[in-house]
Amino acid sequence: MSQYWILAAIALPILGGIGIPLLPFRKRSQMLAYIETVVAATSVIVWALLPGGTTETFHVVHFVNDLSISFKIDGMSMVFAGLIALLWPLATLYAFEYMHGEAHEKSFFLFYTVTYGITLGIAFASDMLSMYFFYELLTLVTVPLVMHTLTREAILAVRNYLYVSIGGAAFALMGMIFLMVYGDTCEFMLGGVFSADTLARHGALLRWIYLFSFMGFGVKAAVFPLSGWLPQAGVAPTPVTALLHAVAVVNAGAFAIIRLTYYSFGTDFLRGSWVQNLCLIFTVFTIVYGCSRAVKESHIKRRLAWSTVSNLSYILFGAAVMTPQGLVGALAHFVFHGFMKITSFLCAGAFMHQTGKSFVYEMDGMGRRMKLVFGAFTVSALGLMGVPGLAGFISKWNLTEAAVNSGNPLAYLGVAGLMLSALLTAIYMLSIVRRAFFPPADLEAPAAVTDPGWQMCLPLVLCAAATVVLGLFSAPLIDFFRAVALGTL
Repeated sequence: MSQYWILAAIALPILGGIGIPLLPFRKRSQMLAYIETVVAATSVIVWALLPGGTTETFHVVHFVNDLSISFKIDGMSMVFAGLIALLWPLATLYAFEYMHGEAHEKSFFLFYTVTYGITLGIAFASDMLSMYFFYELLTLVTVPLVMHTLTREAILAVRNYLYVSIGGAAFALMGMIFLMVYGDTCEFMLGGVFSADTLARHGALLRWIYLFSFMGFGVKAAVFPLSGWLPQAGVAPTPVTALLHAVAVVNAGAFAIIRLTYYSFGTDFLRGSWVQNLCLIFTVFTIVYGCSRAVKESHIKRRLAWSTVSNLSYILFGAAVMTPQGLVGALAHFVFHGFMKITSFLCAGAFMHQTGKSFVYEMDGMGRRMKLVFGAFTVSALGLMGVPGLAGFISKWNLTEAAVNSGNPLAYLGVAGLMLSALLTAIYMLSIVRRAFFPPADLEAPAAVTDPGWQMCLPLVLCAAATVVLGLFSAPLIDFFRAVALGTL
């Protein structure tokens, strides 16, 4: 019976989103109530499905042999689906106030809601073919969201997004084909799908294929040198960038790389090889590169986007350590970064919505006028820095511990990268906080500026509170991640 509920969770937001421009809503409030009901009902179904997962694979569409679109809920599915089921209703509520008065609102919420279902398809996919199918659908359905404003800047951003995504898809497709040809199964299996005989005969080739696939899926995870599209995509409305940069698209890339590494190729095959070392180099460089670009960036959303580039490679670094402990650190940052970064984006969007301004140097004194918004932003900033007591400290501690215990010299280099990143994060995040609360004496924010309404404030306050709660009471969640990494879930 749970199999049909998986299909319902994926189909409900897709069909519900398609219905938004078709249904005859007499008032905007009716449309908003309908959208939030669809999204909330989907999250309720997801959370009802997650305890215990599923033991059997649900095949929806069969192609040839054992190829099909199939779903199964394992430990990894629980992590990704649980995160988006928590954050999507909050981001949708935020969007109601943010998008009020904007043009093409129905088409915006159509694609915004459909994206939820497609992201769940990635989370629940039981094999590489199914995940790849929804992964590419995610690219297509987010294109209208990025270019929603139809400005020249938005169109150029979409063009770049499509170019790199299509290129990445080609490399990812190559990996999927080799998995089908040489693997014992298409299903995700912790430890990998290749037999010892296959690895002995084709190991050198398969390591190259892993590298191509890593970089292909790494497009959405914004790994260097494929990271430039992410700051450009900041031209989209803030509800889009909040999910794009914190939950859906970028996390889909990180999720796919974890699946590829731990559940398809297998870490025993990759660990200690040249390809592991090369992936570690790419991730460590991206961590420092993203932070460095964030320090130099004056546009608030692009600064946070470069921060996302850096933090995504925290997750990829944990995955590239290729130990169970590394996977624990990767999953911890996968979840904790989601809450911290969506908080900062929602706060930035609230500032832009209330003032019509977009640059860091325009924030002088705004903290005194928008106390709730910049209070939440401060919590997010401290969390991203890794201050003890907040969620970011827990994930960074687990990543550092995994790197040290791995014994890989390049993982030690990663620890240095994490430390340098913490310093740079303090610079680019606390400079915003300082400007907001401690402006020069001759500068003061306009008295008319205030915090936005409850629909925008409630989500950012709840996400900031989650950053604190997850930092103080992380032990049960870390134990859950450990069970996932060891394959007991």
